[in-house]
Amino acid sequence: MRILICEDSTLLREGLVRLLEDAGHEVVAALPDAQHLERSVAESAPDLCILDVRLPPTWTDEGIRAALKLREERPELAVLVLSQYVEERYAADLIAGKGGALGYLLKDRVTDVSEFLESVERIGQGATVLDPEVVAQLLNRRSRDERMQRLTEREATVLALIAEGRSNQAIARALYITEGSVEKHVTAVFQKLDLEPDESGNRRVLAAIAHLEQHGGTPPAGPTQTGMNR
Repeated sequence: MRILICEDSTLLREGLVRLLEDAGHEVVAALPDAQHLERSVAESAPDLCILDVRLPPTWTDEGIRAALKLREERPELAVLVLSQYVEERYAADLIAGKGGALGYLLKDRVTDVSEFLESVERIGQGATVLDPEVVAQLLNRRSRDERMQRLTEREATVLALIAEGRSNQAIARALYITEGSVEKHVTAVFQKLDLEPDESGNRRVLAAIAHLEQHGGTPPAGPTQTGMNR
C-alpha cells in the first residue's frame, strides 16, 4: 500500500516510516506539517494518508482540518488520524462526513505493533477503525436518541448485533434468517436513524453508537472495526 505520513514529531515520523516499510508498504512522503500536504497527495497518489491531529504552526487542529478536507475532496483516499486526545467535535464530523475509509487512533493507546499494522491494513481495505475511547467519548456527548423508538423489535435486535461488531453473515446465523433478510433490516435501521448512504462503513459505526447510547454499554477492548457490509 502507498502511504503518506504527516507528523511533526521527527522521532514518531521516522519510526512510522521504518515500521510501515518493514511491513511491506511504500511510504511515498513523510511531511512535518500540512503546508504542502495537498500538493504532495496530488503528486504521490497515496492509498492511505496518516495525519497527526495537531500540527505546526499552531499545534491545535491543523491536522484534523486537513483530514476533513481530504475526505471531502478525495473520498477515494483512506485517512488515518493519530491523536494524543479525543477531539470530540472533529471526530464526530469525520465519522459523519463524506469520504472513504477512516481510522481514528489515540497515540498513547497504540501499544501493540501488530494490532496497529492490522488496523492500517483494514483501513486500506475500506474499513472504519476507531479507538474505543473515541467511541466512549462520543457516547457521553450525545443525548438520548428518540430515533431509536422508530425501530421494530427485529430491527432493534439486528442493531444490537451490529453494535457487537457482527457482520451481516454473522447476524444471519445468529437469527436463523437469510443474509438478504438481514440486509433489508439493516437498510431499514439506517433509514429510520436518518443515516444517509455513504461510500464507507461509517453508517454501521454511527448506528452502533446510537444503540449503545440508548441502552448503555461499553466499547470493545480493541479498536472498533467496521468492514464493508453496510
